[in-house]
Amino acid sequence: MEYRRLGASGLMVPALAFGAGTFAGRGELFGAWGDTDAREARRLVDICLDAGVTMFDSADVYSDGGSEEVLGAAIRGRRDRVIISTKTGLPTGDGPNDAGTSRAKLIRATEAALERLGTDYLDLLQLHGFDAATPIEETLSTLDDLVRQGKVRYVGVSNFSGWQLMKSLAVADKYGHPRYVAHQVYYSLVGRDYEWELLPVGQDQGVGAVVWSPLGWGRLTGKIRRGQPLPARSRLHRTADFGPPVPEDRLHAVVDALDDVAAETGRAVPQIAINWLLRRPTVSSVLIGARNEEQLRQNLGAVGWELTSDQVARLDAASATTPPYPYFPYYRQEGFARLNPGLPLGA
Repeated sequence: MEYRRLGASGLMVPALAFGAGTFAGRGELFGAWGDTDAREARRLVDICLDAGVTMFDSADVYSDGGSEEVLGAAIRGRRDRVIISTKTGLPTGDGPNDAGTSRAKLIRATEAALERLGTDYLDLLQLHGFDAATPIEETLSTLDDLVRQGKVRYVGVSNFSGWQLMKSLAVADKYGHPRYVAHQVYYSLVGRDYEWELLPVGQDQGVGAVVWSPLGWGRLTGKIRRGQPLPARSRLHRTADFGPPVPEDRLHAVVDALDDVAAETGRAVPQIAINWLLRRPTVSSVLIGARNEEQLRQNLGAVGWELTSDQVARLDAASATTPPYPYFPYYRQEGFARLNPGLPLGA
C-alpha cells in the first residue's frame, strides 16, 4: 500500500482508506448503504490491515452513531495500528444545539464520538459541513483546545466551498490555531466539480483531499448499463435523490470509456475509476466502502498498478465538462497566464 502525506501535515495516510458508512445500517439512507455488524466489521478490518489500509472513516450521523460503535468494536485491541477519522456538525437531533460547530456542540460531539469508538483520541476530526451561524473563531479555538487536550490530533473539513475553506484557513493563521489539513470531498469521474476551485485551493494551501464516493454514488460499479434497468440491489433505488445527479448521456460516455480501459488492462471498472482518482493532484486518500469481503477485495485491487497516460487522457476526455464562469478555461489561470505565473492549475 502506498502512503501519502495528509495535505501539508506530517501524518502519513494510506492511499486507500475504509469508509465505515456501511456499518450498522440504521435508517433509510444508511440502511441502503449496508448493515455490517461488529463481527463482519472485524473481518473487514482484518482484510484492510493485511492490505496496509490503516485509516478508517466514520461520522456521528452515520446510522445515528451506530457506525462509530461498530467500528470501535471492530478495532478493539489494536487501536495503535489504525488511524481513526470521524466527522461532526450535521444535525444529530432536534435540539437547538444538536447541529453546527459551536463550542457547545463540538465538545459534546467529540466526547460522544470517543465513547462510541472506545478510544481516548481521534487522529482526524473533520467538520461535516460549514456552520455559518457560528463565528469561525469560536469553532477554531475549540478545535485548538481539543488538540491541546490530546483528544484530537489533526483537524479537517468536509463539503466546504472554496471561500469557506480559505476564510477558515486565514482565521487559523491569524490566531495561531491548527490549520485544516484535510478536506473530505465528493470527487469521481462523473463528479469533477472539485477541480474548479477546491483543488487549486488545496494545492495552494496544503489541504489534502480525502475522497468520498469515488464510484459516483454507486454509478461506476460496472453494473449500470445503457438501456438496462438498475440492478435490483443497487442502492440508487433508495438513495439517488440524496446524491449529486448525473445526466445519463454523460454517465454512459464515462462507462464506455471505463469498459474500453477494462478490456485493455484486465481490471474491473471500479478499480479503474479509483486508480484514475489516485493520480489526481491533492488526493491524499480515497475512501472505499464495502458491504462484504468480495467488494472490499475488489476495491483493494485499485492500487499496485498504474493507468497509462493514454488511458488517463481518454478517461479525462470522456468525463470532462465545461465549467461555469468564472471557472470557464479562458477566465481561469490558463486565460490569464501572464497575471498568474506559476500558480497551480485545477485540472
